[in-house]
Amino acid sequence: MLEQRYRWKNKHLRMHVSVLDGKTSPTILLKNALYLNQTFRQWMRANIWIYEDRIVYIGENLPPQMENCEIIDCTNEILVPGYIEPHAHPYQLYNPHTLAAYASQFGTTTIINDNMSLVMNLKKKEAFSLLKDLRSIPTTMFWWCRFDAQTEILNEEDVFSHSNIKSWLEHDAVLQGGELTGWPKLLDGDDMMLHWIQEAKRMRKKIEGHFPGASEKTLAKMMLLGADSDHEAMTGEEVYNRLMQGYMVSLRYSSIRPDLPDLLDDMKRLGIQAYDRLMFNTDGSTSTFYEQGITDQMIRIAIEKGVPVIDAYNMATVNIARYYNIDHLHGNIATGRVANINFLSSIEDPTPHSVLAKGQWVKRDGEVIDAYHSINWDEYGLKPMELDWNLSIDDLQFSMPFGIKMENSVITKPYSIAIDASSDELSTDHDECFFTLLDRNGQWRINTLLKGFATNLSALASSFSNTGDIILIGKNKRDMLAAFDRMKELGGGIVMVEGEKVVCEVPLRLNGIMSNLPIKELMNEEKKLLVELRDRGYSFSDPVYSLLFFSATHLPYIRITQQGMYDVMNKTVLFPSIMR
Repeated sequence: MLEQRYRWKNKHLRMHVSVLDGKTSPTILLKNALYLNQTFRQWMRANIWIYEDRIVYIGENLPPQMENCEIIDCTNEILVPGYIEPHAHPYQLYNPHTLAAYASQFGTTTIINDNMSLVMNLKKKEAFSLLKDLRSIPTTMFWWCRFDAQTEILNEEDVFSHSNIKSWLEHDAVLQGGELTGWPKLLDGDDMMLHWIQEAKRMRKKIEGHFPGASEKTLAKMMLLGADSDHEAMTGEEVYNRLMQGYMVSLRYSSIRPDLPDLLDDMKRLGIQAYDRLMFNTDGSTSTFYEQGITDQMIRIAIEKGVPVIDAYNMATVNIARYYNIDHLHGNIATGRVANINFLSSIEDPTPHSVLAKGQWVKRDGEVIDAYHSINWDEYGLKPMELDWNLSIDDLQFSMPFGIKMENSVITKPYSIAIDASSDELSTDHDECFFTLLDRNGQWRINTLLKGFATNLSALASSFSNTGDIILIGKNKRDMLAAFDRMKELGGGIVMVEGEKVVCEVPLRLNGIMSNLPIKELMNEEKKLLVELRDRGYSFSDPVYSLLFFSATHLPYIRITQQGMYDVMNKTVLFPSIMR
């Protein structure tokens, strides 16, 4: 897929040169700017000429032609490159477009996105058309190519076919294969996955691992098989082990794993003082976690923890760009780069008051500039869900000998069911709920009990899940049916019902998996959902992640999947799903 073989066409390059020759005026001149020069690792003063989306000159000279030029006196400004998020899951209720627009206000102007939601829910032609459309927004969007579904799905060989994977890997917006959530299959001898890794390497693209708790030996094996980086280090020792085996290590600060402060403390304790092989990521946090910032927040934490200031900025910019081989375009302020520049009030405050993305103002003196055109999601198959089937009380029959117990937001274990689950309503004296996974096409279901999610939740229905299938949780079957019906009316979403009345709802009109609201508005809905769930006994950190990962077989110990109840450690289906 070489739709855009070059970043700039020949005519554009000639125009860039003509600016230096004085035949064409720059579009923006940043005069007398103090900026971070990462080649010299110094703060330096220069005049920066920008023509449309590109920096065409940095140095002492001023343009000979300034007829159509916006001149900005940067004497009191501090300039750093636009930040890069290397590990985004752009569908945690929000969507890639709204995430990009919101993140730009905090200086993150390049995002490297998971393609999971696109490959699972869209046809290849639709997905690639969306990627093309997203090229026109101020944020630069890159993508991963997944090799597995992160769960057990019924048609994995079709979704993750060789031809699909090959097409994604060949796409010029794709920078890496992975993340390798299916790496145990690789170690067990999956030659197709190994072939895809080899193909990615042949194309000079990276492979990102997903190796939580991996031993030194496992890390070494995965490096031999092609892994280049990993973002799952949860202690300083794990950072050290990954660096020792040659990995690029991505330090995480996310809604369910806000590890960064502790990691930096551990690294200091271990004497790790080299930062060139380190970068930051937020690992697809839910929107409320982003309220105080995104990449800028991680830079701030690093500076507060004693990381040298230039290294703190480099871990969010040039380190990432060099690793992905895009530093000729991104991650630094230099001639020839894309004009992604953050304007700071002080070196120690990484949250910008003004932001240029591809040479466009997206934030100016603290004010949002509306530079993100709307997207007609219908064109790409992202419409409200249309369910042509109904749910009945007969679909809510629970007779499983064991259920699923939550240990935290995302880790689940099996437990023996000791209560009578044959009635239409469960007591609020315990924390067990009815739990159903339904095929979104209405073909199959699996019913069990869920322990630890809530104590007095009458009903919750969610079309947001790892696979896009429908989750029902609750104490009251009638309310569960009502929640399902309301979710169906919305065209997808998360709905809570009590006494057959809607308590809370988060519409997800993009195929039932993503909201079309701006993130600030989505935050309000997400906050209300969290409050209502906490009032009903949800005690963990992130219910959105809980819903997402019920089917995720890259995490222990037991999962509810399209194939049925699944034992992760033994890789077996314990009870198959039931046809309706």
